[in-house]
Amino acid sequence: MPAGFPGFPSEGIAFLRSLAKNNRREWFQPRKHIYEEKVKQPMIELVTRVTHAMIEFAPEYVVEPEKAIFRIYRDTRFSKDKKPYKEHLAANFNVRGMAQGHGGYYCSVSHKEVAVGGGIYMPEPAVLLAIRNHIAENHKELRRILANPKVRRLLGEMQGEKLTRVPKGFACDHPAADLLRFKQFVLYVTLPPEIAISPNLYQEIVDRFRAMVPFLRFLNAPLPKEKKIDARDLLA
Repeated sequence: MPAGFPGFPSEGIAFLRSLAKNNRREWFQPRKHIYEEKVKQPMIELVTRVTHAMIEFAPEYVVEPEKAIFRIYRDTRFSKDKKPYKEHLAANFNVRGMAQGHGGYYCSVSHKEVAVGGGIYMPEPAVLLAIRNHIAENHKELRRILANPKVRRLLGEMQGEKLTRVPKGFACDHPAADLLRFKQFVLYVTLPPEIAISPNLYQEIVDRFRAMVPFLRFLNAPLPKEKKIDARDLLA
């Protein structure tokens, strides 16, 4: 399979822009074929190429593209916002064979921006405690990972909600106090929307995914390991 991706067709991004102004079923349904051809299919092609690249640096995250891509339909059952459709298309790459909870990769495309990130967004209490214990014992390693020039240049600083104080069970003067206050552990960046229609899109995503490998493996180290499956078999 060729390594690159030509970018989304301009018609696909125009569709998402129009959808943001006309987020109604009666508008979407007559134009669903445009979504399928100009948005969904290019996203499948992009994710397919990204997953092939990941075989070389993050094989534990390689999944079938259709399983990585989120549906465009919103679940509005418990939301005051009853718009039926998302106004972006996104993909999430989780550790293969494991329940959600491990650190993963994320990318999305809309008419407003391209987003690329990774980490653990809303860990369960047991997962959060395991990560904090791991940080407490290995904070120097995490600081080295986050200070890497490529990580800083491509992804910036670690983001996420924080506690106002060091969590219970850890000393207030712990050398990792600033890191232990995090409730989420995320590297995330937004790129200009014109990247979406550029052949550079594929490489912008892959470069950032590759740079995040040490970060995600650090977060996942104290968590249960994935089942061993040959990534190449999934994309054969």
